[in-house]
Amino acid sequence: MSNELEFLSRRVASGKLSRRDFLGRAAALGVSAPFANSLLSSAARAAGPVKGGTLKAGLVGGESTNSLDPALMMTQVPFAFGKCWGEMIVELSPEGKLENRIAEEIGSSDDAKVWTLKIRDGVEFHNGKTVTAEDVAATLERHSDEKSKSGALGYMKGIETIKASGKEVVLTLKEANADLPYLLSDYHLIVQPNGGKDKPDAGISAGPYVVKTNEPGVRHGAERFANYWQGDKMGHADQIEVIVINDATARTAALQGGQVNMINRVEPKIVDLIKRLPGVTIRNHAGPGHYVFIMHCNTAPFDNADLRMALKLAIDREEMLDKILRGYGSLGNDFPINASYPLFTEIEQRKYDPDKAKFHFKKSGHDGSVLLRTSDVAFPGAVDAAQLFQQSAAKAGITLEIKREPGDGYWNEVWNKQPFCASYWGGRSTQDQMYSTAYLSTADWNDTRFIRPDFDKMVLAARAELDEAKRKQMYHDMAVMVRDDGGLILPMFNQFIDATGAKVGGWVDDPHQELMNGYALAKCWLEA
Repeated sequence: MSNELEFLSRRVASGKLSRRDFLGRAAALGVSAPFANSLLSSAARAAGPVKGGTLKAGLVGGESTNSLDPALMMTQVPFAFGKCWGEMIVELSPEGKLENRIAEEIGSSDDAKVWTLKIRDGVEFHNGKTVTAEDVAATLERHSDEKSKSGALGYMKGIETIKASGKEVVLTLKEANADLPYLLSDYHLIVQPNGGKDKPDAGISAGPYVVKTNEPGVRHGAERFANYWQGDKMGHADQIEVIVINDATARTAALQGGQVNMINRVEPKIVDLIKRLPGVTIRNHAGPGHYVFIMHCNTAPFDNADLRMALKLAIDREEMLDKILRGYGSLGNDFPINASYPLFTEIEQRKYDPDKAKFHFKKSGHDGSVLLRTSDVAFPGAVDAAQLFQQSAAKAGITLEIKREPGDGYWNEVWNKQPFCASYWGGRSTQDQMYSTAYLSTADWNDTRFIRPDFDKMVLAARAELDEAKRKQMYHDMAVMVRDDGGLILPMFNQFIDATGAKVGGWVDDPHQELMNGYALAKCWLEA
């Protein structure tokens, strides 16, 4: 038994077996979790990372309009490339624990309204400057400014003052928030010289790689940063390259042919085929990600609550889960929270009901078809999902007109601009962060235009509530409000499905986002 587990632990260390599968096999053999984890730790120390080579990723989610400005990052390519050149204040471990990065320590007052960040010594920017408390403060200030159009703006507005003093940054909040350190792990908050106020798209931070190539919508490249402050943990390859391959078939062919070492967003319908490819490993795990259809609550005809309810009842979630995700996901219920989040509560599952959908549609008074925009880049299977939606809605007497939009420009011209479209969310680290980013009335990424002052008050109250039972009830009430009155149609929570080629070592499953929460290129290596 021990020989088998030692062999399997070495496969985990080299990235050929997932930690989850290893622990499952260990449990089947009657081995305790602490002992199994100790084997993994030993194997990881023995294997160690391999330096050198060029690690390449072929990714969907790149457009000609992409920018290196962290405030504007919204799709997969800027997200993953940003994790290579950017450095964070704090980050989340795969187990959901806080990892201190540029902030060496974080402490708060008893009422969780005043937070102090102690800035680490000896961290160097790519331009040779030393990271200071002033740089961190300026970064947070910029993302708190509406002019930045930052994706983090929704919750950054909750900070009243930001002050740098010596090696510390002191944040005073408008309302207490025990989750603040988790919010600071938001991928937009890459620390930049002077906060990026001088040149936000310069691509300069303190991460493991230095940007060398930036061709939006085509390719991005970087070289290892010799002075990276924790070089033993990241930056193993000499160079990394991201090649934008928005077409799923081309992406798979590139992995099979060895042109790239990893890909994202493997379509569930081809997972079994890819598993049979020599040297290819599927990397899938559940998390907070979800595939959605979003309606603008303030734009006709979606400003009518009955029309919104009709469309929510006219979608066959179980059919979509079966035919689109093929077992690689779970049912959604029209609010963006699932069991991945602490303080999650079950709410009665909304079901497909064409008769009730027909009732609400007639009550809405709407006459004619409803236009739904979709695209291959919205999420894997988004075009097929829209067609399934069209078919199930037809049984309720609702005519959905489907418009297939081109991938390039979708996230700038359609998402958050057009009143009804397909989209996705990767989820966030806490419920407060998810609701603050996408559902506060003032959030720049409020893509359903859900504008409810009473909901905003509930978000702020839940932040300040330190009693866990009361806070859990508040989140339950907020979920019901979004589910029943909002513009979100959430048929399914997706698993993140990536794939790696031969000789990719160091892979660790991370439930927070695809590609090891974006760190696959920074943390993996090529075996000799």
